[in-house]
Parts: sequence; C-alpha cells; structure tokens
Amino acid sequence: MLVDVRTYRARQGKTGAHLDLYSRHGFAAQVRHLGPPLAYPQSESGELNTLVHLWCYESAADRERRRAAMMADPEWLNYLKLSAEAGYLTEQRNSLMVPASFAPIRR
Repeated sequence: MLVDVRTYRARQGKTGAHLDLYSRHGFAAQVRHLGPPLAYPQSESGELNTLVHLWCYESAADRERRRAAMMADPEWLNYLKLSAEAGYLTEQRNSLMVPASFAPIRR
C-alpha cells in the first residue's frame, strides 16, 4: 500500500472558505477517481490553517492511473480553476509513504 500525504496551507482566515469550495466543487470528483480518503483532517492547534489529505493506493502505478483519470475529469478541472481563482491556498507538500509492517492500514 502507498499513502499519499498531501499537506496544504490556507491563507489566514480562509480555511473554511477553501473547505466550502472544495466540498461543493472538488470532493465528489476526487472521490470518484481516488476513492474515499483515509483521512482529511484540519489543524486545531500548532500550524493553523493546515489541511492534510491521506489517500491510499495499491501501488505507484495505481496512483498514477487514478490521478491521470482525475486530471481528465472536467468537474475536477473546473474545481482546480475555481480554487486557483479564489487563491485560498498558499502552500502544498506531498509525501508518498508506506505503512510499517507491524501497523498495516486496513481498508
């Protein structure tokens, strides 16, 4: 299993607006292609205005195939356009990780 850990920072005071935009225009398209996220938490303390997505894939090839299909979806592309225009997000980091053998992820 491969876990794609995607960390985003939103402009101060814009986390709620970003989540609203994403929930209305992006989430359904993303889930249609990637399946449901393992988790989608937002910061409550520490680095505020931080969102983390955790998406699970069988392999790097599975991730590549699913993300390519998503990037061809007009609904997802519309969300990306709306998100860019809104300018709520300021930073993105991605890490591809694998679970430790003694703590597998069961889905």
